[in-house]
Order: sequence, then C-alpha cells, then structure tokens
Amino acid sequence: MRHALARLPAIVLAALLTVAAPGAAGAAAPQSFNGEYTVSYLGLSVARATFKSRYENEVYSIQGSVSTAGLAQIFDDTKGSVSTSGRVLADGIQPGKFRADYTSGKKKSLIDIRFDGGKVVSTEVVPKPKRRGSAWLPLDMNDLAGVADPISATVIRAETMEKVCGRTVKLYDGEMRADLKLALVSKGSISVKGYEGPTVTCRLSFVPVSGFSKKRKALKFLQDKSRIDVTFAPLGKTGIYAPVRATVGTQIGTITLDARRFEAVD
Repeated sequence: MRHALARLPAIVLAALLTVAAPGAAGAAAPQSFNGEYTVSYLGLSVARATFKSRYENEVYSIQGSVSTAGLAQIFDDTKGSVSTSGRVLADGIQPGKFRADYTSGKKKSLIDIRFDGGKVVSTEVVPKPKRRGSAWLPLDMNDLAGVADPISATVIRAETMEKVCGRTVKLYDGEMRADLKLALVSKGSISVKGYEGPTVTCRLSFVPVSGFSKKRKALKFLQDKSRIDVTFAPLGKTGIYAPVRATVGTQIGTITLDARRFEAVD
C-alpha cells in the first residue's frame, strides 16, 4: 500500500486527480481552486485526498495530501503530502520541482524531483531502492526530456472539451517512465459541491517505458488488461481540465475515485 499511495497521483490519479495550471499565461488575476476526493474499493472508502492550487501569471503551485481511510487503516496506516510547482508555457506546463513525503506506520519515505528547462536534473528517493534483478529495465536518461511529475502529469490544457483526450502524457515518478495515452470515450455532465456542468471521459492506456521490472505483474496487468477511465471537468474559465471521477481496473478489483468538492475559491 505504501508504494501504491506514493504513485497514487500518477498511475491511479492520472487516472485520478489533481488540479492544473491556467490556460492563458500573462497578467491574469490570481486564481485558486480546491478539490476533495474519496478513493473506494468494493464500495468501501480506502483513501482520501485534498488538493489546493494557485495560478498567477506564468507560475503555478499545487499542494495536496493523501491518507488511507476506513478499513484500509487497519492494514496500512499511510499518510502523505505532495507538492509541485513550475511555469506555464504557451504549449503546456514545465515543472520546476516535485516532492512527496509520506509515512507508512513508522517508516518515512520521500521522493524529490528537480527540473530545469524541461529536463530532469536530479532525483532523490528515500529509502534508496534495493538492488535490481535481471528483469529490471534500467531508466534511459534520454526518456527524461519533456516529462511531467506525478501531479503535473494529470494537467490537461485544451482549447475545447473535445480536445482534452487524444494525447500522450510522459510520466516520471522518480523511478519509472511511462506513457499515459488518452482516447475519447464520451461526453456527459456531473454535479458535485462547487461544480455542476459538462464533463468529458477519456480511456487511459498505461505503457511503461523504462525504470521498471518486466516481471512485475501489477504493471503488466495495468498495461495489458486494465480498463482505466478518467472523467474531466473544466476549472472555471482557465482552459484547464481536471479529473472529477476515475475508475481503474486492478488485479484485486476496480478502484474508484470521486470528487466530493471541485470549486474555485477566493
């Protein structure tokens, strides 16, 4: 569960959650958004997450927290905080730094990634990963250009709702590089605290690239058998779309994420 929560904003939340950066840079007024989410399994709440984001001119920052909930706390009491910040460019966003601090029981861990000019310049993981076996596909440094951290990977800038899907996001979580491919499924609507209006749902395909074990069954399942659907809604008039619902098929069953709050704040 510890590793699952560490990657929650990416594999499940890129399928799952967060808020993004403004659709237009420049001298726009500062804007802030709050999101609250529940993650459930077999109808039971297993985790909660909250996010706060702020966008001002060409700079964005996002802070969030994730923790186990309900019966999941009996088996694995995990709590964590995540943050990312960077610049808004004409053709997307450019992360500057990402950090995740979390504890599982009494064990503390962190992931710290730094970027410069669209490239990863340093990665710190504590505790250090164990020695890898022969099935390990090493991380290719050439794969680290133009990547997004686990939070920024869920950012979707689009001119219209119809253009949210039909793209590939390059994810780097501090150890693994993966492609997240989005394809249009349907359009609909949703009503949650802070938002009532149209949505678009994308089918997400997960493709590991490097920095992973070829024998890892969970990753192979995500790539070959899992059905991952992510529903996005607009963040005001920023031109940004963020997840309000997601379903992820895993080896043990379907994990569902639902927004309980999705709103602009002063």
